[in-house]
Amino acid sequence: MSRVLQAIAAHALSKPQAVALSGGDQSFTYAQLAQAIEDAAAQLAGLAHLKSPDAPVAVMLENGPAWVILDLALVKLGWPSLPIPGFFTPAQRDHAVADSGAGLLISAEDAGAQLRIAGIELTATPLATAAPRLPAGTAKITYTSGSTGQPKGVCLSQDQMEAVAASLVQMIGADYAGRHLPLLPLSILLENVAGLYATLIGGGRYHVLPPTELGLDNPFRPDLARLTAAIAGEGATSLILVPELLRAVLMVMSFTGARFPNLNLVAVGGAKVAPQLLAQAQALGLPVYEGYGLSECASVVTLNTPSAHQTGAAGRPLPHLTVEIDSGGEIIVSPRPFLGYAGGQPALGPVRTGDLGRFDADGFLHIDGRRANTIINAYGRNIAPEWVESELLAQAEIRQAIVFGEGQAQLGALLVPLAPDMAAADLEAAVARANRNLPAYAQIGRWQVRAPFDPAAGELTGNGRPRRAVLLTHPFVEAQA
Repeated sequence: MSRVLQAIAAHALSKPQAVALSGGDQSFTYAQLAQAIEDAAAQLAGLAHLKSPDAPVAVMLENGPAWVILDLALVKLGWPSLPIPGFFTPAQRDHAVADSGAGLLISAEDAGAQLRIAGIELTATPLATAAPRLPAGTAKITYTSGSTGQPKGVCLSQDQMEAVAASLVQMIGADYAGRHLPLLPLSILLENVAGLYATLIGGGRYHVLPPTELGLDNPFRPDLARLTAAIAGEGATSLILVPELLRAVLMVMSFTGARFPNLNLVAVGGAKVAPQLLAQAQALGLPVYEGYGLSECASVVTLNTPSAHQTGAAGRPLPHLTVEIDSGGEIIVSPRPFLGYAGGQPALGPVRTGDLGRFDADGFLHIDGRRANTIINAYGRNIAPEWVESELLAQAEIRQAIVFGEGQAQLGALLVPLAPDMAAADLEAAVARANRNLPAYAQIGRWQVRAPFDPAAGELTGNGRPRRAVLLTHPFVEAQA
């Protein structure tokens, strides 16, 4: 049986009045959540004739209690699911549906509702797709709109995902499972596994609100005033952030004096975070802990925790994983952290991450960048662009940055300023400050100011990472450093 479902049943017996799930005017104790999952599973079972037995169910809903209950009902039935992020383009959505062989789409579109979950009317639409070719045991397929090329469907078993969630509870401690407020879409694996599953295993309260109430209608351009008001007003004790959201929250804290005394755990992942940004968080009283992971490892591989943390490191490995560095510096994760890709052969061994890293004497992992992204300059020096970018992004004036310079004497950068009308002198000063923290061979010598990276144009991945292959095809106009 699923560890999450077992935990819900156990909490329902040990603390029946404890709230497990809430959102808006809805609230479910652990006992009520268990019953809601049963009811939703019964409704879904009545729709089994609409799809082939092995076909996944695509889910396209915004964050809310209905998403949570539907996800857990699919787990109970043993039906594979395909969460589709709301920010996917129609082409990305169509690719995920066709590639995974999804047989049913559940959404809130008004086309004759067949389901009612958490007070929401939902429609189940049969899909005409080819028979799925998924590894045995697939419970969830996640498409990440990767950094280059057509995204692959990462297939995970329920046990692989729940092993991550259980390890997080073991490392952090169930005492930190208080009131978790999801800011990332639940369709993103990181929030689904490290947020939802870990909170329920730990016995906490998952307080989930729609994007509109959080100021996250457009997750790439948040309404910062509404977002920070929600974090404070909803009494959140834990959050999961990507670096861009962390920078935004710290900016509001710096300029407005806002503080969040209830927060005791803010996990940040998805890209390298500059040590100066983490130091700023510490100075402002924000308990930020950096981690590292990837979809092929069910989201999290290493994490700093309140009892074991080191600024600038990505933390120690989760206890159920073995993490090693090969002779070329590549991070290798084992044992079998995922099942394989949709339509591909089963993945039977360790995952070669493509990330470069090293362990220090205390067992903390340090990420040096992507093997494929490494820049070799005109002097033969190897430079991880993520390292230089993290220094640029530590400057308040710079909102987004991407660095390049293969075979060139100086590195260049595409920079998005915090404000579109920022004075050139202010941006020049920000680059100069970043350069002071870098050796001469890794300093920025020229840059171009441009508009914010556009996810609709394929310039950002789903979790906000720059897609280098797209961004660097644009013409470069030199600017003096």
